[in-house]
Parts: sequence; structure tokens; C-alpha cells
Amino acid sequence: MEIIRAKHSGFCFGVQQAIERTLAEIEKKREDNTPGRIYTCGPLIHNRNVTDELAEKGVGIISRPSEAEPGDTVIVRSHGEPQAFYKEAEDGQLNIVDATCPFVGRIHKLVRRASDEGQNIIIAGDASHPEVIGINGWCDNLACIMNSAEEAESYDKPDAFLVCQTTLRENTLKEITAVLEQKGVQLTIENTICNATRERQHAAEELSKSVDAMVVIGGSESSNTKKLYQICKKHCSLTFFVENNVDLPLKDIQKCNRIGITAGASTPERVIKEVITAMSENITMENTNGMAESMESFMDQIDASLRLPHTGDIVTGKVDQVNENEVIVNMGCKKDGILQAQEVSMEEGQKLTDLFNVGDEIQAKVIKTDDSDGGILLSKKRLEVNEHWNEINDALENKSNIEVKVVRAVKGGVIAAYKEVSGFIPLSQLSNRYVEAADEFLGQILTVKVTRVDQRRSRAVFSHKAVLAEERQKKIDEIWANLNEKDIVEGTVMRFTDYGAFVDLGGIDGLLHISEISWGKLKHPSEVLKIGDKINVMILSMNREKGKISLGLKQTTPEPWSVINEKYHVDQIVRGKVVQLKEYGAFVELEPGLDGLVHISEVANKRVAAIGDELTVGQDVCAKILDIDEERKRISLSIKDAPQDEVEAPAEAEEAVEAPAEAEAEEAAEAPVEE
Repeated sequence: MEIIRAKHSGFCFGVQQAIERTLAEIEKKREDNTPGRIYTCGPLIHNRNVTDELAEKGVGIISRPSEAEPGDTVIVRSHGEPQAFYKEAEDGQLNIVDATCPFVGRIHKLVRRASDEGQNIIIAGDASHPEVIGINGWCDNLACIMNSAEEAESYDKPDAFLVCQTTLRENTLKEITAVLEQKGVQLTIENTICNATRERQHAAEELSKSVDAMVVIGGSESSNTKKLYQICKKHCSLTFFVENNVDLPLKDIQKCNRIGITAGASTPERVIKEVITAMSENITMENTNGMAESMESFMDQIDASLRLPHTGDIVTGKVDQVNENEVIVNMGCKKDGILQAQEVSMEEGQKLTDLFNVGDEIQAKVIKTDDSDGGILLSKKRLEVNEHWNEINDALENKSNIEVKVVRAVKGGVIAAYKEVSGFIPLSQLSNRYVEAADEFLGQILTVKVTRVDQRRSRAVFSHKAVLAEERQKKIDEIWANLNEKDIVEGTVMRFTDYGAFVDLGGIDGLLHISEISWGKLKHPSEVLKIGDKINVMILSMNREKGKISLGLKQTTPEPWSVINEKYHVDQIVRGKVVQLKEYGAFVELEPGLDGLVHISEVANKRVAAIGDELTVGQDVCAKILDIDEERKRISLSIKDAPQDEVEAPAEAEEAVEAPAEAEAEEAAEAPVEE
């Protein structure tokens, strides 16, 4: 047998510091014989062995400063305390020994500063954990606390400053931030997970992949030890959580060749060594003493024959008798098991005699240890429910999908059945759209994710929205994979802002900036576009990490100056709109991105004192092209030399120009009169 200890197991720096400062205060009080008592506000660390030893040395535990007397010493544990704690301690004339972990103290400063700046604050962690409670106390208890991706779904603010509980799992942080970023929340992230925690979890994970059994040592209330157990259990099914050597399951691990050991941040080195010693001595003794092993095996067999199973146990036995009403099962103990017909799942017309034969080995669940005739009542149905719960737990752990049937509506959501197990789907998780009433979903088969399981209380929570989000993400990934810069694609105009328009490219939106809509100048996108328009746009740039795509519409048509000679020539009569008035003349837009200047001397066949006396912005005019300067990109126009009732079409459009509509002809005829 080989016992392997994971690196980075046992006391972390912050816990070690808290213990050392507490022991120093005990020694100081003993030497100086100073009055007053020593307290910790809450257990110093999550380990009963340590707190019991400190209690023997005279260290008491209080829940808040007001429980101590003036002159007493209160040690701030490594988890830290809220800001209000220090004010209360000062008012109570207490001596404070601050053993807050430096990593936690840094989080307090970050949160305080963000709070002073008016930022929205998110703490990723367990809301009931003392460390998180302490952090929240440095931002006036206004932080939003979330410990899972599901809780992140309900966040409804546009931005946030995010910090983490130091013992948070890295995967949990990634899941939370992924949901928030998908919702469009602008995040400033401070990854405050302690390096020691990260290293401890990684070392335990790697070790658990290569051993036959894993022993995790730590206090039952320790958050970081529980996380270590969850990580190891995922990779090694034979994982045990023990507080000390008394809890060791020696019989379960004695047949294992390689056994891994890890310990939480609150576990003393002494306890770790005691566990390793107990395993080495006891397991070796049992494996090397054949007679003791045989005698123990014999006694175990006798004990098993006398011992009765408990309610809820899963038992194995052989069929002794079968009739239409029940099956008698020999389980190797002093009472027989009775499996009644109503506790077996059967198709219509089937009987127990069709399913069971004498001598068959079956498994069932104990539902009652003593019926009126002294038998043990068994159930196959409830065993199947157990299996269904296992499937649900597997789906939760592997993040796989299951199918459920919506059976009825309840307050806040619906009840959905997975085989023999019922679960709850909140209204908010029924769809990726707002659902006011659940009636439309009754009777439907939905594909869902399992988001929460409490088998002890027979509770499971499902989410159809998570499946839809996953499918949408796959579609988005596919769209991203098929897009390239300079591609011209079709999109639908979805909404406007003052700075541009958002265009749906089939599942993801791109921004069409106002400057990229037209070669001319626009005040608002609605001057050219309408909501719902189908348009062809060019992809100008892509940023997959930020989920941003920049689009261009004007790039799908030639820049006007690049084809100036194909459309315009000197002496051509053209129509345009006055877009700007200057003291020296007026600028006339011939087409978006192409303006010409009518000098004040070319406005009328008379002296014009003020350009505004003759022209107004927005007025349609006819003008004659006097000169085209391609190098300087300037066009000179004359209104006085152009008849105001006819326009020569640009060269490329000559064939397409038709006779103006009747109303347009009348307007053209009336223009000189109006002038």
C-alpha cells in the first residue's frame, strides 16, 4: 500500500498567521498577568480540534464585540470582519488583534474604493460565509452576492466591479462571468481567489486522478475543505471526508494500493500526521495477520446475519417464493424481504410471476423494517427512483441534457417529471423570452439542464432556458466561424442609436456606425434606413473575444470621387440640394459624399449682397458644372448659367432615367417661378 500526500495541503498562510497571533496573545497575557479575557469573534478557523484546544487555553468565542467587556482582547480571524465591527469594538473599549488574512484585507480595500466611486459591486462566493459577510460590510452591505451561474442570471444592472471569495473554485468564477458577459454586463474583474487555494485545489485534483482512494482531512464547517472533497470526488469515486483519524473508514480503503491524502487550509499538521499514521499502522496490521483477518471475516459474517437493514437501505437477495401478490426475498438476515405487487413497475396485464422466478437475484429498497407479519417491506419502484436520481445527479455533474414532461403549473413556475422524479422549472427558466403564464407549456416535452439537486429533500430544479442559451451559443459560434473581414453579407436593421444602427446578421448583431452608412453626412441613421430593412453590408472588423463586429454600408458602393468621370463632366446640367451657406457661396450636394461650390458670383445674373437672400439650406437647384478638380476633389458650379427646369442625367444612369412622374414635371416647371 502506498500513501501519497498532495502538495500544498494543510494550513495556509492566513490561517497560520491567525493561530500564531492568538498563541502569542495567550502567552503575553500569561506572562504579564493582564486583566480581561481573550476572545475570537466566531471560531478562529473551521476546525473543532483547534478551537477546542484554544478553549482549553482560555480563548472564548463571541459573535459580536458587544458581548465582550471593556479591556477584553478580541482577535479578528483570518476571514476578516465588516467595517462596522471596528467601530463597535472601539466604542466598547476593546483591544483588537487584527489577524485578517492579507489577501482578504486587500479585497476589503478594493471594495471600499469601488463603493466610494459609486460602482455596482458583485461578490462571487457563498453569501453565508464569514469572509463574504465581512467583504460586504466594506461596501455598506450593498453588494450583489452570487455563487453560481444560475444566480448570475438575475443580475439586472449594466455594469459591475467583481471580486471573489478567496476559496472560490476557478470554474465557478468562469461560469458566473460567462453569464454576466453574455447578458452584456460591463465587468471590471479582480480575480481575488487566493493563490494558495488555487494551488491546493489543483494539486488535489491531479492526485485524485491517479489513486484508488482519496482521503480529504478538515473541519466539517470548512468551505475550502468541502470544495476539495467535491473536486476529488469528481475524479475518484472512493473519496472520504474525515475530521481526524477516528473518522477513518479503514475497512473501505484497506484493499486499495494507492491512497491519496489532502487537507484543507484549517487542518493542523498534527491531525494530518495522525491520520497518515493510523492508516499505516492499522491497515498494515490487518493485511499481515492472516489469522486475525480470518477471525474478523468470520465475525463479520455472523454479525451480518443478525443485523437488519435500515429504512432506505438498498439490499440484494434471492427470490424464495413468488405469487401474484408478492415476492419473498431471502436477504441473508433473520427476516425475509417482502416485495408487494404495487411496489413493482409492470406493464398492463403483467404479473409478478411473469417477472420473477425462484432463485433470481434481485435488488430492492427497504421502505419499512417490520410489517405486521415480521417481514421487511421492499420496493423496486423506489429503487428505480433512486436510479433516476442518480441519472439526474450525473446530468448535473456532467452538465448534460435530459428530457422532462411539464405536468402542472404552480406558483412561480411548473412541475416537470423526469421518469419517476418530479422537479421544478421557474418561470424565468422556461424560455429565453418573457413568460407571463406557464399554461402554454403544459404537456410539452422539454430538453433541460439540471441546475440544482437536493435528493434528501426530493428537490430538483431544471432549466429549459439554459438549453436554449447553449443552442444559441452554438449557432453564434457557427456564424462567427463563417464570417471574415471584407465579406459582404445580408443583414436586417434591428434598432437605431444616435451613433448608428444595429444590424442582425442571422443571430448576432453588428454595429453600423453612422459614419459608415453613407458617403455623405448624416444626422441620424433613420435618414437613410428603416427598422426591418434588409441591407447588404461589408464586415470591416471583428473582435471575437469582445463579441463586436463593425459593419459598413457605404463600402458596398463606389466612393463618388473614384467614378467621377464616369458620371459627371464639365458643362453638364445637374440637380442638387443646398446643404451649407457661406459668405462666399453655397455648397450643393449632388449625391451623398459629393458636394460642389456655387460661388456667390455664380448664383444669379445680378449682384448678390448676401447669399441667404437668394438661397436656403434644403433648397433643390439646378446647376452647371464649370470645373472638376480631381486632385483637390473640388467641383465648381453655376446656378445662373443653368436653366432651372432641366437636368442632364449622370452618364451611368442615362439608360435608366425615365420621364419624370407628372407631379415631378409640374414641380420642375414651377421652380423658376418660385425663384
